[in-house]
Amino acid sequence: MVETKGNQFIVNGQPFYVNGFNTYWLMVLAADQSTRGKKSPSVYDEEVFKALDFVVSEAKKYKIRLILSLVNNSDAYGGKAQYVNWGRAAGLNVTSDDEFFSHPTRRSYYKAHAVLNRVNTLTNITYKDDPTVFAWELMNEPRCTSDSTGDTLQSWIAEMAVYVKSLDAKHLVEIGLEGFYGPSAPARAQFNPNSYATQVGTDFIRNHQALGVDFASVHIYADSWISQTISDAHLQFTTSWMEAHIEDAEKYLGMPVIFSEFGVSAKDPGYNSSFRDALISTVYKMVLNSTKKGGSGAGSLLWQLFPNGMDSMDDGYAIVLAKSPSTAKLISLHCSRLAILNSMCSWKCNWGCRKKNALETILYHDL
Repeated sequence: MVETKGNQFIVNGQPFYVNGFNTYWLMVLAADQSTRGKKSPSVYDEEVFKALDFVVSEAKKYKIRLILSLVNNSDAYGGKAQYVNWGRAAGLNVTSDDEFFSHPTRRSYYKAHAVLNRVNTLTNITYKDDPTVFAWELMNEPRCTSDSTGDTLQSWIAEMAVYVKSLDAKHLVEIGLEGFYGPSAPARAQFNPNSYATQVGTDFIRNHQALGVDFASVHIYADSWISQTISDAHLQFTTSWMEAHIEDAEKYLGMPVIFSEFGVSAKDPGYNSSFRDALISTVYKMVLNSTKKGGSGAGSLLWQLFPNGMDSMDDGYAIVLAKSPSTAKLISLHCSRLAILNSMCSWKCNWGCRKKNALETILYHDL
């Protein structure tokens, strides 16, 4: 299992840095959609679960670890709105989708999620016992705009993090936040991409101080948050955004931070592949700068990698490695560097002897 020690990930006592990618559509492609029907809370489509079993078993085969998100904030794939709709169908009075976070019945729907205790039909390993699962994500990009104080979402995080840990004490838990600063740290609001970010009910530092949360998550979408038109301001924002969150993870949280979604859309005005490479290089450089100091910057996950022939699923952010040789080279180099760190660095040396000579030259010479 992946564990944490201080502000870093470890596996078998050794530091563990990650480089990865997002693929939200894997389970969809693995399932026969014609078998899907309308479901109710705690009643699931076995064929879809078998599709997830297949994804997990394939990841295990190729030595890829998975962060599995338990629900989506937005409506894609049902999201929190589906839980609210189930409540309406049961006769509950509903005024907002944000009652997903506050209403005890909707909280019980979330807790009824069966995946942690499921036995994989292909590997015969219970999900909560499978090291292929890196971590459970409570929710993809949670927001509770009806309560800008953050109290409602904080209460939900505090309850669900402990609940997930009660079912599975072996795996790490993270929230799935975008990283916006809230009322608990007004001085940090200067790093938010816009004023709206302070009003969505999230609070990066406070949220991650909840019991049961093991590491921090941050997303980076300058083209959505600042301006769709590509400019150097996107790179400047990315640098300051990452610096702030790495510092906070070290100073206030004492935990690792993964930049778990980042990318740039080919649909943006002014987009070109050179800018995409510059953005990826910026993120990778910030992660490596943190590793030089034994800091909290623990890795990053691109949004998103695609194989050929998946155009219908492309949201504009797709990277097809076979068609993007310069980007593929960047990703490969970063993977190699982190693999060296993971295999050669000793925790006990506190990043001393081996990184001062040949190792440091290999890792950092062209940053």
